Amino acid sequence: MAEIRIRNTDERIQGEENVRAFLENQEVLYEHWNTDKLPEELREKFVLTDDEKAQILSVYDEDIRDLASRRGYRTWDLISLSDATPNLDELLKKFESVHTHTEDEVRAITAGKGIFIIKGTDDVGYFDVELEAGDVISVPEHKAHFFTLMENRQIVAVRLFIETEGWIAHPYADPSFQK
Repeated sequence: MAEIRIRNTDERIQGEENVRAFLENQEVLYEHWNTDKLPEELREKFVLTDDEKAQILSVYDEDIRDLASRRGYRTWDLISLSDATPNLDELLKKFESVHTHTEDEVRAITAGKGIFIIKGTDDVGYFDVELEAGDVISVPEHKAHFFTLMENRQIVAVRLFIETEGWIAHPYADPSFQK
């Protein structure tokens, strides 16, 4: 279940309803998908064949299509990152800069953990959303944020897009941001 840490105060928000309410107030969609339907052998597997990726997408097909129809997403894929990923540190540098998009950034975590760091309202500032398997988040277009892995450095996530070109980041210079 997702957990939030507000960076300015180090306050933590826990519990699905509390997390959902906080994120809704920050215009961030949060949902939770059932991870029990994923076959056991794929729940903690981070190096995936194309067939295994297709299997995961198939398992969550109904959830993906439901979310896509409600929010206008037209395409999706699966990303898997771990220490076995070639050039992982270089790839993470690309993700770990504050940026925006011209569409929502959506991730449905199927295995592992990750953190979205999001710029909230002026009274909140930046906050971390610590995600794990089953958590689904949609950061709205033009909202400053970035993503990184947690200490385990492993994640599998469904990514949904409106634009068929996929992930396109626009750098966001913010002198108030501190890592």
